[in-house]
Amino acid sequence: MDSWYKELVSVAGNQCVSREEDMSRHTSFRAGGRAKYFVLPSDKEMVAALIRLHSEHQMPYYIMGNGSNLLVADSGYDGTIIKIGSGMDRVSVNGQSVYAESGAMMAKAALLAARHSLSGMEFAAGIPGSIGGAAAMNAGAYGGEIKDIFMEAEAADRWGNIVVLKKEDMGFGYRTSIIQSGEYTVLSVIFGLNPGNAEEISGKMNEYMMARKEKQPLEYPSAGSTFKRPQGHFAGKLIMDAGLAGYSVGGACVSEKHCGFVINKSGATAEDILTLMEDVRKTVYEKFGVILEPEVKIIGNRSWRQLCDL
Repeated sequence: MDSWYKELVSVAGNQCVSREEDMSRHTSFRAGGRAKYFVLPSDKEMVAALIRLHSEHQMPYYIMGNGSNLLVADSGYDGTIIKIGSGMDRVSVNGQSVYAESGAMMAKAALLAARHSLSGMEFAAGIPGSIGGAAAMNAGAYGGEIKDIFMEAEAADRWGNIVVLKKEDMGFGYRTSIIQSGEYTVLSVIFGLNPGNAEEISGKMNEYMMARKEKQPLEYPSAGSTFKRPQGHFAGKLIMDAGLAGYSVGGACVSEKHCGFVINKSGATAEDILTLMEDVRKTVYEKFGVILEPEVKIIGNRSWRQLCDL
């Protein structure tokens, strides 16, 4: 038994720690390599203790949520992946606010809000990510964003101290926040909502979910929108206008249903997906002079080519 594994077990226990974990089981792309160490914490104190341990020993780690916006290189991740998931997924309502631990799914919190006749989270019903991941990237859809309903969050800083972040501390922008700097890890969020009609709220949520089903290739593994929306453009339209609908590399393919999605059509490797993304980015830049930036987080032992390399 190696010494670092023993350190992790001393903090998290045998039940929560594994080695050489296949990350294709934990990402919506259903592709990618193995994590050298993998921990599924059971509470916020464990997350803070794990962060403190890694910082003190200067060991690499990555915090993930549901894996719906993540791709791990085929060669794997040579460090610890800490997945905030089923051990930290409690949600509750207090008056007009919803408290959600960061491992809870957005849809779970939105449905609870609807049952309590609270409006404001309808946009989140079909977002396939966790609360923590959604807060980190200021997730949004159908005109709504996390920043619109965010009140405060509990977070662990990079030394494992638990702090409270107010809305003004979050630095929210388009698909970004201060969380992405790596200085903080979201542990829980409180959302402020408005009184509404439960039937109308549920109707709107169903409408949004049906629209997603009709317009997006949900029948295939993917990470949702692969690229961020460039200013003044839509990534999917640029990709379609570049003639890349259906373009494939190995088992990875640009969806013909929605060109903003790269899908795992048939046993794609992470390398297939990354190469396809690079090809798309290069072609769109050559044709339109627009830089597409990945919305998908890419980690592991594989370099992502920068625009200057194209």
